[in-house]
Amino acid sequence: MVLKTFGWSFAVTALGLVAAVFYGGWEAFGIVAILSVLEISLSFDNAVVNAGILKKMSAFWQKIFLTVGVLIAVFGMRLIFPVVIVAISAKIGPIDAVDLALNDKDQYQEIVTDAHPSIAAFGGMFLLMIFLDFIFEDRDIKWLAWLERPLAKLGKVDMLSVCIALIVLMVSSMTFAAHAHQHGGAHVDKAQTVLLSGIAGLITYMIVGGLSGYFEDKLEEEEEREHEEEEEARRTGKKKPAVVLAGQAAFFMFLYLEVLDASFSFDGVIGAFAITNDIVLMALGLGIGAMYVRSLTVYLVRQGTLDDYVYLEHGAHYAIGALAVLLLVTIQYEIHEVITGLVGVVLIAWSFWSSVRRNRALAAAEGKAHGSDEKTEVSSGV
Repeated sequence: MVLKTFGWSFAVTALGLVAAVFYGGWEAFGIVAILSVLEISLSFDNAVVNAGILKKMSAFWQKIFLTVGVLIAVFGMRLIFPVVIVAISAKIGPIDAVDLALNDKDQYQEIVTDAHPSIAAFGGMFLLMIFLDFIFEDRDIKWLAWLERPLAKLGKVDMLSVCIALIVLMVSSMTFAAHAHQHGGAHVDKAQTVLLSGIAGLITYMIVGGLSGYFEDKLEEEEEREHEEEEEARRTGKKKPAVVLAGQAAFFMFLYLEVLDASFSFDGVIGAFAITNDIVLMALGLGIGAMYVRSLTVYLVRQGTLDDYVYLEHGAHYAIGALAVLLLVTIQYEIHEVITGLVGVVLIAWSFWSSVRRNRALAAAEGKAHGSDEKTEVSSGV
């Protein structure tokens, strides 16, 4: 079961890590490994959501999502999108960006370094919005309850996450960006660049969120129509046309899943810029991670267990928040990629261990309750 589901992911991992060693030695191997773990951890909740929707789809549409969807997710978002970000930030063509990355690493590094403040501002704001919208939402299950309860109450204030994000952007542009260059009026230009890039990141988040919400509403409409048609079929005794329903509902599900995957790809790609600027290593690490996300989606669908580790989603979003802060800090200060990578890994591991402890405690409580019930039955029988 595991080999059948994760076989391709294991193969891609082996090839990707070997390619990383040949490309940049053992340091590149470590960066690709960290990027892979980062992508898996940040997209774990995406896999859970995907599985919840995918299990409602027919076998045909599941296959479409796991084939065409993989091409879009891996080659579209994880491989092409980082190049597009570098090209736009550095104001060069995508082909030139790839050519420089492969053939003139010194000049490419210089271009990316100059463009890094705008990339960091864009990515930092996008990731910060993901974190804020998560942390301000009132959830039934809370990981760090002492922190999440008061924040959930504050989240009832409309547009609070946007206001906080804009305040953080203004402070970053007046501090980190202002001190990035001290000669002449360069610091003013840098501050304006960071401000504009951060606003662009905020707008991008809102557009992606709007599209996701649009397709989610469409999906809910299809499900309501499906329920009404089923009720009508019961009353009249007529057979409902399953082909039309499956086609339309599954099509909207597919579109929604692709937009949702794209939105989660943003945080993986942007977070990767906090670890490395090398688009080759980025493509290898994120590509490996994307394969595991797809395999994990299939595994969750086949196993039917989506709620075993309830705190992982929290850990992933705390990792996103940490990466957002680190990206904004890197506008002025250089932070080693190992530190930025390990922060996310530690948070994910902590949330996983907390989930395991919770499951054990619940199992122990159920065992005690079952034992006391048996004792009560015995004493009643006596």
